[in-house]
Amino acid sequence: MQYQFNLSEIESIAQKIINSNPEKVILFNGQMGAGKTTLVKALAKALGVKNPTSSPTFSLVNEYETNEGLVYHFDMYRLKNELEALDFGIEDYLYSGHWCFIEWAEKIPTLIPEKNSVITIEILENGDRTLIIN
Repeated sequence: MQYQFNLSEIESIAQKIINSNPEKVILFNGQMGAGKTTLVKALAKALGVKNPTSSPTFSLVNEYETNEGLVYHFDMYRLKNELEALDFGIEDYLYSGHWCFIEWAEKIPTLIPEKNSVITIEILENGDRTLIIN
């Protein structure tokens, strides 16, 4: 699937992603500032997260509750290697059956479950975004 949108439409895009039933482990690709964290926040809201959401850049993972379960948001940008992810127990999160949204997943390539979806966000010249789901 592919969508073109501006950031004011991000909540409707998030709902479309949830409704399309992707795998619960979703990897987010895109340059810095493309809107990965903004999209994850919108996805969390679409799933029913009521508490404020933020980037887990320094904590590596943020956990949010919904009526249907948990949502985990990872930011692997600061990891030096996969061992650091194993040290904080990433496998327990990834195989929990809960939603897992992972930014900078290329830092942990051998740890990603086989069943996953990949969302790539690109910034267009006019500031809109193209989103591709594989």
